[in-house]
Amino acid sequence: MKRFRAAGAAAIVLLSMGACSSHPSTPSVPRLANSGAGASAGAGAQREDDNPNAVAGDAGAGRRAKLHDAAQCIREHGAPNYQDPVLTPDGYVYTDDVSLRSLDGPQLDAATNACQALIHAANFAIRDQGPPPPTLIQLGVKSAQCMRAHGLPNYKDPTVNSHFSPGKGFSLDPEALPPGGKQNPILQRAAEACRSFLDAEAAQSSLGNLGHA
Repeated sequence: MKRFRAAGAAAIVLLSMGACSSHPSTPSVPRLANSGAGASAGAGAQREDDNPNAVAGDAGAGRRAKLHDAAQCIREHGAPNYQDPVLTPDGYVYTDDVSLRSLDGPQLDAATNACQALIHAANFAIRDQGPPPPTLIQLGVKSAQCMRAHGLPNYKDPTVNSHFSPGKGFSLDPEALPPGGKQNPILQRAAEACRSFLDAEAAQSSLGNLGHA
């Protein structure tokens, strides 16, 4: 992983619950909603925030082929490094949103519009993610515990509803930043002290590991 100032260390997204400085060393992780082989949501199901990637459903070979076709179209329309989305046995989808960040608004719109029919057929969103798996949440909690212990008491534990980016880990919580933001020496020292935890979190969030979570 690059140094924190260059690319940002994995951190914890803003949650609705308040910060807590005392947490168990082995965190308990909530179950994913609608997970498991008995999930009945169909491929067209959507939850309230209209993120089809976070809906358990179709995990068959046919959908996997559709995801590949959509990804191939996206690669051919301006994002050559875009990886095939990961489809879990529960039907959750994780996407390579990081590779799309180099595209400006018009470029991303053009690729999306050109591939819209294939994206719709595969029933996924190119910038959204399925829920973070329990193993990723556990590593994120360890990162948060370490960051709190090193001078950042407002870092919060991630939950099943927390946002993350594949290969980057959980998003940075603006409320956790000390005065001066990323340039503050406290934050930089904490990130270095917690480097092993942050690196493990980022590695677990990779598309390859998400596919085996």
